[in-house]
This record gives sequence, C-alpha cells and structure tokens, in this order.
Amino acid sequence: MTNTPNKQANRLIHSSSPYLLQHAYNPVDWFEWGNEALAKAKHEDKPILVSIGYSACHWCHVMERESFEVDDIAQIMNEYFVCIKVDREERPDIDHVYMEAVQAMGMNGGWPLNVFLTPDQKPFYGGTYFPPKNWAQMLLQLNKAFHQKRAEINSSADELIQHLSTSDLKRFAKEPGMDKFTIENLDSMFTILASRFDATWGGIEKAPKFVMPTIWLLLLRYHALSNNKEALHMVSHTLTKMAMGGLYDQIGGGFSRYSVDREWFAPHFEKMLYDNAQLLSLYAEAYSLTKNESFKAVVTETFDWLRREMTHSNGGFYSALDADSEGVEGKFYTWPFAELEEVLQKEIHIAKDYFQATSEGNWEHGRNILHRKDDSVAPPKLKEIKAKLFHVRAPRIRPGLDDKILTGWNAMMVQGLIDSYKAFSEISFLDQALKTISFLEANLIQTEKIYRTFKNKRSDTEGFLEDYALLIQAYTSLYQVTFNEEWLLKAERWSTYVLTHFYDVNEGYFHFSSSGAEQLVAKKKEIFDNVIPSSNSVMARNLFHLGILLDNDKWKEIATNMSAQLASLTASEPGNMSNWGVLFSEITHGLAEVAIVGNDAEHIRKKLHRHPLPFALLVGTKTKSDLSVLQGRDSKNGKTLIYVCFNKTCKLPVATVEAALEQLI
Repeated sequence: MTNTPNKQANRLIHSSSPYLLQHAYNPVDWFEWGNEALAKAKHEDKPILVSIGYSACHWCHVMERESFEVDDIAQIMNEYFVCIKVDREERPDIDHVYMEAVQAMGMNGGWPLNVFLTPDQKPFYGGTYFPPKNWAQMLLQLNKAFHQKRAEINSSADELIQHLSTSDLKRFAKEPGMDKFTIENLDSMFTILASRFDATWGGIEKAPKFVMPTIWLLLLRYHALSNNKEALHMVSHTLTKMAMGGLYDQIGGGFSRYSVDREWFAPHFEKMLYDNAQLLSLYAEAYSLTKNESFKAVVTETFDWLRREMTHSNGGFYSALDADSEGVEGKFYTWPFAELEEVLQKEIHIAKDYFQATSEGNWEHGRNILHRKDDSVAPPKLKEIKAKLFHVRAPRIRPGLDDKILTGWNAMMVQGLIDSYKAFSEISFLDQALKTISFLEANLIQTEKIYRTFKNKRSDTEGFLEDYALLIQAYTSLYQVTFNEEWLLKAERWSTYVLTHFYDVNEGYFHFSSSGAEQLVAKKKEIFDNVIPSSNSVMARNLFHLGILLDNDKWKEIATNMSAQLASLTASEPGNMSNWGVLFSEITHGLAEVAIVGNDAEHIRKKLHRHPLPFALLVGTKTKSDLSVLQGRDSKNGKTLIYVCFNKTCKLPVATVEAALEQLI
C-alpha cells in the first residue's frame, strides 16, 4: 500500500479509484476492467483473474501485503493470468455477477473477491481471502488445470453462466394480486423478526452484527399500523445499544460498518457513508416518535463528523474511512490506559467508569475501545472529557480516506439530511442537503444520463439502478420539505428515463444496468435488501409515491405488482426483504396526501413534519399550483388550510396541525 519511489508504478496509476490507486505500485501487472485486458486474454488465450475489493476493506489490505506486493507471487500471476483489479463500489455490476458465481460454487462470499474466468469472461473458480502459500499453490494448479482440462472447465463455466442468467424472479415471484396486502402478512413479518431479535443487546441475534437500517424502519411502520409496543421496543433498544457500543465513535461521532460480536462492542472500524446516511434517517425518525434526546445527540454528532471528515468543499460526500491506520486496525480510535491517564489526570476515574476502560486494556494489544455500560445520565465534566480526548486524538495518523463521490450514496445522504431536518427543524440539515444535490447536479448529472462516480472528474461509467433510484427518492423528498415543484419534476423525469432504459416489461422489474451499459456475461436484477436496500425495492417505492404525488395510476400499478409478486417472500423472509416490507406496509395501509395551501404553508409543514408521518405524503403551495393533487384545494379568506386525502378523496379542510393529525389516525 505504500507508494515507495523506488517501485515502478503499474497502469493502475492512471485510475481515479482510491482502491485501485492503492495497488498502483504492486509488482502485479494489474489492468482495470476494460477492452484492453479482455482483448489481451482472448488474444493470448489466458485465464483472467478478477480481484474485487474496496478501499476500506481490511482483508483486501492483508492480501495485498501478503501476496500482491510479493515479487515471486506477482511473477506467477503475471506469467499465467491477465490480472484485473475492480473497485466494487465503482463497478457493482461486475461485483454482483461474480459474487453470485462464487456463491453458486458453494463458497462464502466476501471481499477481497478473487474470481478466475475463461478468456470469454465466464467464471470457473473463485474465493475470497487466500493466505500467501495457498494462493501461490492455487495459481499454479489453476494454470495447469486450465491447459490440461480445458474442455471440463469450459463446460462447467457454461453451466454456471446458465445459472447466473436465470432470474431470481423465476424462483421467487408469484402471481400478483391485491389479496396479498393484509395485516396478517405484516404480523408474520413481525413474528419472524421478533424470533430473531437479540433481546439483550438489540439487533438480529448473531455475530458479526450489521446495522441493517431498513429492518428497523419496517418495525417502526409495523408499530404505526398495529400500535405493537414490542416492535417499538425492539427498535428503541437496538438504537440505544448500538450508540452505547464501540460500533459508535464515542469521541468523534459516526458508526463503523459492523460489530464482530453480539454486543456492538468491537467494531470492524471502517466507516461507510451508506451506513451513516441511513442511520441519520433511522435515528431521526425514532426521535420524532420517542423524543429520546440521546437519539438526537447521535444524529447531531454523526452529522458533525460527516461535515468535518467526509465532505468535499463543494458539498459532495466521500465514500469511506479505512479501518486501519499505521497498518493496525482501529489504532486511531483506541486508547492505551496510560494515555487516558496522562490526558485526563484527575478525571480518569470518571472516564474509566463511563467508557469501561481498564488498565490492562479491554481489547487487543492493551488498548481500550471506549463504550458505555448503560444509557444513564452523563456524568459531570463529560463534555470536557470528550473534548480533551478529541483534541489529543486529532493529530494521530488518520485512517485512509476513500475520497471518491458516488451518486447513489450521496443521494442517501440527502435523504438522511432531509429526515433529520424534518425531525428537528434545524436549517443546517436542509442547507447541506441542497448543497449536496447541487454538487451532484454540477458534476454527475448530465442532460442525457446520470454518472456513477466522481474523483477530481466524473467517471465514464453510467449510473446503475441504485444511483437513479436513490436520486429519485432524494428529489421526491426534497419536494416535500420545500414545496419547490422543480424537485418533483426532476423525480418524474428520471423515473421516466429509468422506465425507458432499465425496465424489463416481461418480468415487470428493473435491470441493475441500463440498456446502453456494457454487456457482461449475465444481466442481473437486484431484489434482495441488504445493508443498502435493493435498487428494485427503492424504485418500486419511488413509483408508488410519485404515482400518488403526480396522479399517475400506471406507476402505482407497476409498484403494486412488483410488491405483490414478492409478497410471499417478503412475509417469510423479512430480514432479506425489509425495504419491500416497508412498501408492503404503505400499500396495505395506504398513503395519505396531505395538501397544505396558503401563505402559512411552510410553517404548518414544519410543525407537521415534527410528528412521525410514515403513511403520509406532503404537498403544498402558498398560491396556485399545476399539480393535479392540488387542484381544487384553495385557502379560504387568506387562511391556510390543510386537506387530508386518501385515494383521491379528501376530508373536510382544517386549519390546525392538531386537527390534521386527528384525520390522519
């Protein structure tokens, strides 16, 4: 990873990806994915090694240090293979195809992902991390097999491609029908999630433990529908425990990617933008329901960290912080007890008790991960203690920053900022959301298409369904907190584009890549929700919301059919279909249109948004509007009125937020 001057750079030195640049001084003759590498493999009839990772990936760094920086191993790779490095965050389409291939071979998925392909890009072997001796032996064995058992390799690769080309929807989609949208199916989702809940530590009962934001958003919607107090407790308990653990940076704010244990104690210290963006939304929504001040503190501290460490001067957000600094995982964030004593002196007894530090260290190498044993009232001087520790920690050698800017992840940040603005009415959240969307529009959104990534300049890779869908979601939400109809028109325009360039009319779902994108060996549709919700579920929710806001019944029908075909899977596997579950709850309950008309529309909108409104879409205007949902809805005698409507039928207009909330029950 060190760019030493006496080492010769390989062709990755010209990449814009921070991850690929980390490998630019390896003795491996790396290529980026593209025509040059693929043509070389065909011309020389060599197998292709595709090695996929990302800049904050700890085991990617380990394998680089142990194998890719070693001359003898690099020589084997260069002689027998065409070696391609891929940043999974820049090219998730490639990662999707070959990750599924490795899993279909019976291997565990993960990163680094190392996949061996025939010269025509068909996978025949793969895995994740390999120790150096195993890696070198395997390279030699695979080269030998490629030449001696070519027919067998080609045959198994063809079978694997046939599997990859079979849509998941053929296995999981059922006949659609409105009869699927029942409270009983939502009850089933809750029962399954409750059975997997860790009642002691929160989260889903397993380790490693990921945050999975949309699971908790689904439970908040189930609580709103059923008034089930256990569902609310599961969310509140999880958010409390997460914020107490080492998963949360107790000194600087922000969450790591996951905890290696059940207790949220020892994180894998990398911090990803997509986790923190969604957690802004989740903690803000939970605050609006519970008024738990510790949830507000988490949002505020996380936002402060994002602005301080993760923001481009023009408003875009960077992708990730590495887990390692000085080659040691977590070194930036952890503390030898002697250093805590030196910094805090008389206050060490307060910090020792509050942050659970021990003289021998509560983690590896005699170091302490700061975490809290309970959510009790903060002790005196805590603010000063945290400020001292922050000041001392700041000059340490920092974890590596992945400073590329991704359209989809930034759109998630816009959504998180909007949700925080709704909950707290603090203008700094909206200001940052507008600055971020301006960055995307200036650098990544062109007249004809949206692009995936920016680092000093935008890449040539068109955005994927994830980018379009999350951007449309952000535009739709921006309209609802500003009533500026330009945002809604942009959401409509890009939705039309997605329907034209991504939609498969035969199956009724969206491809991950556009019709004009590079054709890989398989064309995938993403349906399962992970830490990032699936792009199809986000797009389906967009169409359902915009169908209501724009009075477009066709879009509502597409969204409803998408959800209905997966309703059985959603009911039986809510952990893997949680964002589909959120849409399922919206269709089952129905979404209200709340139209605010009159000079005081903005003030009333702010007051309404401080309340949790999971089943309401807000529209509004001070004067007149061309939106069909606002036609015939006027203020009376200068008085601002609120119209609560369901399925294009409105209740009597009211003049107060309290009266409108009564109608929304």
